[in-house]
Parts: sequence; C-alpha cells; structure tokens
Amino acid sequence: MIFLISVIFILGYAAITLEHTIKVNKAATAIITGVLCWTVYALYNEDIHVPSHFLQEHLGELAGILFFLLGAMTIVELIDAHDGFEIITSRVTSTNKAKLAWIIAFITFFLSAALDNLTTTIVLVSLLRKIIPDKKERLMFAGLVVISANAGGAWSPIGDVTTTMLWIGGQITTGSIVLKTIIPSLVCMLLPTFLITRKLKGELTSNAEISKNLNYTTSKAERNGVFYLGVGALLFVPIFKTITNLPPYMGILFGLGVMWIITEFIHHDKDEEEKGVLSVNHALRKIDTPSILFFLGILLSVAVLQTIGVLTGIAGWMDETVGNIDVIIISIGLLSAVIDNVPLVAAAQGMYGLDVYPIDHYFWTFLAYCAGTGGSCLIIGSAAGVAAMGLEKIEFFWYLKNMSFFALVGYLAGAGVFILEHLIFT
Repeated sequence: MIFLISVIFILGYAAITLEHTIKVNKAATAIITGVLCWTVYALYNEDIHVPSHFLQEHLGELAGILFFLLGAMTIVELIDAHDGFEIITSRVTSTNKAKLAWIIAFITFFLSAALDNLTTTIVLVSLLRKIIPDKKERLMFAGLVVISANAGGAWSPIGDVTTTMLWIGGQITTGSIVLKTIIPSLVCMLLPTFLITRKLKGELTSNAEISKNLNYTTSKAERNGVFYLGVGALLFVPIFKTITNLPPYMGILFGLGVMWIITEFIHHDKDEEEKGVLSVNHALRKIDTPSILFFLGILLSVAVLQTIGVLTGIAGWMDETVGNIDVIIISIGLLSAVIDNVPLVAAAQGMYGLDVYPIDHYFWTFLAYCAGTGGSCLIIGSAAGVAAMGLEKIEFFWYLKNMSFFALVGYLAGAGVFILEHLIFT
C-alpha cells in the first residue's frame, strides 16, 4: 500500500511539473492524485471507517487554508476592482528596474511578517500588474516576491503557517523567533535581490504614464475607502487570532463579510448591471478557482503521506543516518520545496517532544527558518509560490531555470548566518 501510494504521488507530482508539456491542467492532476492516494489507502485498510476518520481530520485543517485563500483573494480582487491599489502604484514612481526590485523586496519582506507570506504575495503580485504591464518583465519581480515573502514570514510567529504551528505548539515564543531569525531571514532576502537586480537592466514604462491612461470607474473617496478597508481587514486577521484564538480563516472571512456589507451600502443606489465589477459577487467569480483546487489536491496528497507514516519515516531515517542536527534541519527545509512544509514540521513536532528539545531550543528556531524559506527553491514549494503560480501562470521550469538558484543561495546563506549567530552568542 505504502509503495503504491508513493508511486501515485510521484507520478502525479511529475505530471504537475510537466503541465505545459502534457497539456493537462495541474489542478486536474492534483485532484486526481489526491483522490487516488486516499482511494488506495481506503481499499487496503481493513477497517472501512478509519480512512474516513483521518480524512475528516485533515479536511478540517485543509478547509481552513482554502477558505483563508478564498477570502484573501476575494478581498484583493475587490480592492483591485475599485482601483484601490492606485494609492500605492501612484507613489511608486521609479522606472529603474533594479531600484524597483529593491523597493518591492523590502515592502514584501516586512509586509509578510505583519500579515503572512500567502496574503502578501497575493497583494504584491496584484500590485505588480498595475506597475509592470509587460508580463515577461513582471515574472522576475513575481519570483522575487515569492522569495521575499517566504523570508519575511519566517521571522514572525504569524508570517508563515509553519512558524504559527510551532508558536501554537509551544516550541517557540514571539521574542525568540524574532530575535534569532530576523537577520538570517533578511540575508535570505537581500542576497537573491542583489543577484536578481544585476540581471535587471534598463527602464520600465513610466507608471505615471500608465495612470494617466486609466479610466477610473470609482471616485477617489471610494478607491481610498475600499483600499484602507481591505488592508485593514487583512491586518486584522492576526489581531483577531490573538484575541479569540480562532483559526486565521475566521478572521479573513469576518473581514470579507464586513467589506461585502460596506461595499453594498456604497453602491446601494446602483442597479446590478451598474455595479458590475464593483460587487463581491463579481470578485468571487473572478478569483482563480483552479489554483484553489490545485492547492486542495496537493494538500490531500500530502495528508495521505502523513497518515501512512511516510513523512515521519523519512524524518526518522534522516535522524538515524545523518545525525548532525544542522544537516537534518537544512535538508528538511530543502525537502519542503518538494513536499509541503506543514506536514514536515508536524512530523518533526511529533518526533521530538519538549522533553528532548525544550521551548526556544536551537532546533525549533532553526527549523522555523528552514521550513519557512526552503520552499522558495521551487515554485510549488510554498503557499506563496503556489499563489503566484496561479495568479501569473508561472511555469514550473521557468522558475526552476530563472529563480531557483537565487532562492537556494539565499536560503543557504541565511542558514549559515543562523548557525554563526548560534556559535557566537551561545
């Protein structure tokens, strides 16, 4: 059973990477892979109720991620429909590609820590569409956003789902994760940005010229109001979670609901046809549903591997054969580029209790950095990468050819700085 499920996962993963070669949408492949893996698990299980039990457990967690993604994407689409991002794009006046890359990288890095890497990627990629009309030019910036968002999310307890898991699980505290990982994370962002800017030459089409050609369908008050309301809804999510201890998707759905009501009041004197793209109904139709289904298929597939013990087995094998804690954690980070970092961190939490590695131990903080940033090495290695892949239709091999090396260099450099910091201050 384990062998068959692993083969199905590998073949499905290969089909996803070869999407443009075999001409089959990656969402379809991911869904079929996930269903087949669970089907095999169900058919080979003696107790017919066990697979359904585990599936329901995983589905609760997966639904939270998917509803969060759905809410965040809808809010961003609603802001975009009201031309709300004009507030930022009108102020980004630099047309120099290299200078703009640095601006985007720093905005992404710090915004990701305040929100999370997934939401930040959705927001920034949407902004890039306004700033850089040419898709070929925009792809390199989108790749930079993925790297910067994952680096920014790694040093904040709410910036990445894996750091949040460790934070909620009691393995790390807020002060420790910030102090110990902010500099390595910064290096993880700075080095790739420096290397990427050396490839970016020349000027972009002036954003000021682009803005002049826009025919706004909303007033300035409506644009500003919806923008600040949307950003406020996104920033409210970690506050809501801290106050209520409810999952982040509850906060994003609350924010979406509030925006829905307020925008209905703003446009209450217009008929349905006049509202057009300004309604939440239209925003819901416009979001990239195939990307959400792709995310669902991937997470379902990984959930099977976690259920049958493959991930825990891999982690145990590494612990026995490798031994060196630094090599193990760095390898887990690189493995998270291939397999979702959530179950990998969950497996590590299950393998090592707080009696082995106490709270804020080097193991946990280094794991938070590596699991958060290692996924940047492949476009499908992180939630941020998957979101950018869906929004900009980034090809797997394009990212592998043009961005993976920069991400790997930044990841290893940051890991080196983390180890050096530990040697100096302990």
